[in-house]
Formats: sequence, structure tokens, C-alpha cells
Amino acid sequence: MLLVLPIIIPLVIAASCLIALRRIVLHQFLTLAGCIVLLANAALLFMRVRHAGYIVLPIGSWPAPFGIVFVCDVFSAMMVFMTALIGLLIAIYSIAGVDAARKAHGFYPLVNILLVGVNGAFLTGDLFNLYVWFEVLLIASFVLMSLGGERRQMAGAIKYVTLNLMSSALFLTAAGILYGKAGTLNMAHLALAMRESPPETLMVVEMLFLTAFGIKAAMFPLFFWLPAAYHTPPVAVTALFSALLTKVGVYAIIRVFALVFGHGVEAALPVILVLAGMTMITGVLGAVDQYDFRRLLSFHMVSQIGYLLIGPGLFTPAAMAGAIFFMIHIILTKTALFLACGIAGRLNGSFQLKEMHGLLRASPILAALFLIAAGSLAGVPPLPGFFAKLFLLLAAFSEGRYALAAVALAVSFLTFFSMLKIWNEAFWKTAPQPVAPAGPIPFSLLSPLVVLCALILLLTLFGHPFHEVCRTAAAQLLNSDGYIAAVRLQL
Repeated sequence: MLLVLPIIIPLVIAASCLIALRRIVLHQFLTLAGCIVLLANAALLFMRVRHAGYIVLPIGSWPAPFGIVFVCDVFSAMMVFMTALIGLLIAIYSIAGVDAARKAHGFYPLVNILLVGVNGAFLTGDLFNLYVWFEVLLIASFVLMSLGGERRQMAGAIKYVTLNLMSSALFLTAAGILYGKAGTLNMAHLALAMRESPPETLMVVEMLFLTAFGIKAAMFPLFFWLPAAYHTPPVAVTALFSALLTKVGVYAIIRVFALVFGHGVEAALPVILVLAGMTMITGVLGAVDQYDFRRLLSFHMVSQIGYLLIGPGLFTPAAMAGAIFFMIHIILTKTALFLACGIAGRLNGSFQLKEMHGLLRASPILAALFLIAAGSLAGVPPLPGFFAKLFLLLAAFSEGRYALAAVALAVSFLTFFSMLKIWNEAFWKTAPQPVAPAGPIPFSLLSPLVVLCALILLLTLFGHPFHEVCRTAAAQLLNSDGYIAAVRLQL
């Protein structure tokens, strides 16, 4: 039952909110309560998986490869927990961070439907159902992005949905090829079938999947929809998207390439590494050139995806563990930065850095929290961003990928420069008129940011034991035999 509750809980909350129509206070209460229950369930699921290794649940007692199956390993459990945590924090932030009109037009039901799609993608053991969950979260995210109907929002939403529909078409094409060859879309059974496939066939299908998932992850060269779209909705929506949506794309790359193509993935690895390097470079150069706070952070989302691709590109236990560590760090860090951006924009009345000033004096606590998140993003020691990048750099050095390591280091320095630009413009710069200290920031806005920064510091203190968990998750990913055995034993 623990395995389906991450889907059932937000689905029930979404339906309850729709029944309650426009009773916004009830929507907020139901969403907060649902996210708390979801977080508790995710914690229990993680503890159970840490003990058992895998949890498998066939739906309707249909045997593989005909029935739908949910599978959870340590990596899946970690991502479900992070989804629940971010959902709860965004629900709290939205109390004061989202206007009443958007709440009345379905903000909370849409957030819950988005959580359904994200959790379904993390837990499914079937490629077709992965496609279905992608479509669920695509629909919910498109409506969330366009909610409010502002012209700039609609322009961004159209770019977002167009590229993602192309991604879905490529995904379905690749899945159709696999089904025609293997007669199944169950990932455990596909993993066995692909071991007998010729390398030429595998390479074609791998590139289709890499393109499809790469669009969703905002990988070079099809990343331009993200900075064009993510700065248009309210910051609460952007923070939710930054934490979860691109990470689902990276998760799919890691899961499918490690499990389904694990025994024939060598030819695709150089391609992934080149794309990782280009994604890092283009993302950070775009960020350095920006003076809009939200667009700057959006370009950094792209550059950080490049770091995540180093894991599946190197395809070693150390690289995979580093990528998982980086994934958790970047979810916390980017969400914190977007929430800090939202508060800064509220205090200054603008997101243009050249129009912002005096935030250090106006809100010292916001300045301190921003420094924690910005330092972690840039990889300043001893924050977790430093160790996340160090693990990936060591993995690259151990495989002789010195050019990739040099690119990662250079991008880290440019990231530090862009964070310094935000600090100088928005926080340190003296205002034309003396700035009085700001009034108290609403609790619902500040508390999620405090929690995220506290978790970043906790990850700093407990980095070693957490890295051991990441190593366990990586070992499971690279040992497809364990996944296959778990599914076959249960089915």
C-alpha cells in the first residue's frame, strides 16, 4: 500500500479540491494536510526500501509483461520523498505567494495533479506508463504556467508545451520500436530482451529516448524553452517546476539507460558527455548575460542539468552516486533561490537586478539565507554543492575525462560570478534613497526558505552518511539483475 499512496493521496486531494469549488481556504488546508501525509508516507517508504532493497507491486495481479507494475528502489524512494517535501513547502509559500484569482481558478488541484504525475513517473516499472505520467504532469504544468492568462505567460506556455509535445512524440515512437522488437514495455523484461539486440538497433532507440528525455530535462541544444517560459508564472510555480520537472527528465535518462540499455549503452556515453558539457556551458553563459533575477536563475537550471548528465555519461558507480547527491542538492538549492528571488522581488517591486537595491539592510535574514543557497549553487566549501561537484569531478578524473572536468570547474567559477552579481546588485548596492528596514516578511513566505536552507546546512553536516545512501542507490541502478530479479519474483 505504501507504494501507491504517493499517487493516491494527491489524487484524492485534487478531487476534493474540485468538489469544494472555489473555497480557497479549504483548498489550502486540504493541500497542506495531503502534503504532510504524503511526506510521512514517503519517509516510511524510504525506510522500507532501505531495509528490503526493492518493493514491487503488480496492479490487478496481472503477470508480467501484461500488467502494470510499480517498482521502488532507493533512488525512486529518495525522489518521492523530495517530491513530497517540495510540494509541502510550495503549498506553504503559496498562501501569501500566489494571488487569490489563480487560487480560485484551480491552483491547488493542479499542484496536486502535478504531484500525481511526478510520483507516478518515479515509481512506474513500465515504459508506456512512464509516458502516461509524463503526459499527466505536462497537462498540469501547462495549465499552471498559463494560469492568469497574461500575455507573456501564454507566450512562454506555448513554447513550453510545443517542445514537450515533440518530446512526447519521440518518446512514443521509441517505445513503439521497443514494443515491436520485444513485445513488452515492462522495463525489467525489456532489460532482458535488449541484451540480445544488435548494437545498431540499440543506438537508434537510445538516441530517440535521449532526445525525448533531454527536451524534458532542458538539455543542449533543445533547452531554450525553459528560460523563455519559467520566468513568466508566479515564483511559487517556477520554484515547483525547477525542483521537479527537469529532474523527472534526468531521472528518466538515468533509469532507462541504466536498466533497459545497461548492457549496450557504451556507444551512447560519449554523446551524453558532450551534451553534458555543452549544456553546462550554454546555461552558465546565458546566466552571466542576464539581469533579470528569474531568467538568470532559469539559465542556471540549464547549466546544472549538465552536471547531472555526467553521472549517466560516465556510467560508473562513483559518477552515478555523485549525480544522485547532486540531484538532491540542486533540488533544495534551486528551490531556495527561487523562493528568495520571490521575496526579493516583493520587497523591491521588481525582478530587474539594476532596479533592485538595499536588500541587505532591508532584510538581513533574507540576505543570509540567499548567501547559503547561492554559495551551495556555486560550490563554495563546505556547502553541499562543493561536495556534489567534487564527487563528479573525481569520477571524471578517474575515467580520464579531463576536458569535461575542466568545463565543470570553469562553469562553477562562472556560477560564482553570477551569484556575486546578484549579491552586488540586489543586496549590497546602496539605494538612491535611504532604505528603512522592511516590515516582517509573511511567515508563509519565509518559513519554506528557512527550512530549505536548514536542510542545505544539514546536508553539509551529514554529507558522508548521505553519500553512502547515494552509493547504495547507484549500485542498485547499475545492477539491473537485482531489479529484474525483484520484479520477476513478485510477478
